[in-house]
Amino acid sequence: MRAALDLASAATAWDDVPIGAVVLSADGEVIGSGSNVREHDGDPTGHAEMVAIREAATAVGEWRLSGCTLVVTLEPCTMCAGALVLARVATVVFGAWEPKTGAVGSLWDVVRDSRLNHRPEVYGGVLEAECAQLLRDFFGGQRD
Repeated sequence: MRAALDLASAATAWDDVPIGAVVLSADGEVIGSGSNVREHDGDPTGHAEMVAIREAATAVGEWRLSGCTLVVTLEPCTMCAGALVLARVATVVFGAWEPKTGAVGSLWDVVRDSRLNHRPEVYGGVLEAECAQLLRDFFGGQRD
């Protein structure tokens, strides 16, 4: 999560919401990483999770990320949760909960929907206070 927090801080350089993500292989090696790049790239799919998943898929040479873990500073949205299921990510670890758009337990629970063919394990609230503070600081600065 510390690596994801570092990546989240980097996103503020281009005025994007500070969210960071890393994908770990089954043996714990970082094979993908990303920060939010929606503003930087003008890409609505430029969420940290999507960037990290794409990089990890390139690293392993296929779309299946079986046995991998995604670590992200904020609870994934529906788009990212869907991508995690489709990529067959084994485990999702996130920091702060997102009651407005969270799709891994808060507003929805896409990743544990029994109708889907894959359901990753989920661990939420890891370094929650630090992850949430980064977002509060960013949005507080936007309102000043």
